[in-house]
Amino acid sequence: MAKDTKNNDWKDRLNVVYSTNPNFQYETGNTEEAETLSPNQQKLRVQLDRKNRGGKVVTLVTGFVGTDDDLKELGRMLKSKCGVGGSAKDGEIIVQGDFKQKVIELLKKEGYTQTKPVG
Repeated sequence: MAKDTKNNDWKDRLNVVYSTNPNFQYETGNTEEAETLSPNQQKLRVQLDRKNRGGKVVTLVTGFVGTDDDLKELGRMLKSKCGVGGSAKDGEIIVQGDFKQKVIELLKKEGYTQTKPVG
């Protein structure tokens, strides 16, 4: 009985102890990232947020559809233009401080035409 060795990478099977099913096919659960929409198709929402931040204000940009690399690149551009820190993960960009109007202006300059302020 020949074993299929091309799909037998042990790193893909971490946390699977043993299977008695001879037809068992381990699924890695790798999901493909969504393709990044063009800037004029993105529907971004810009808002100020204070929740769970110790009373400090942050500018929150949500609604980005695309790859994590493109999200981080946009976040890096916004943070550097505002001269502050922040983060970009889980489809949202956090810019430290109250930069709502400046972020909206920067996004419109970059071609994000469907940007709208919230709240």
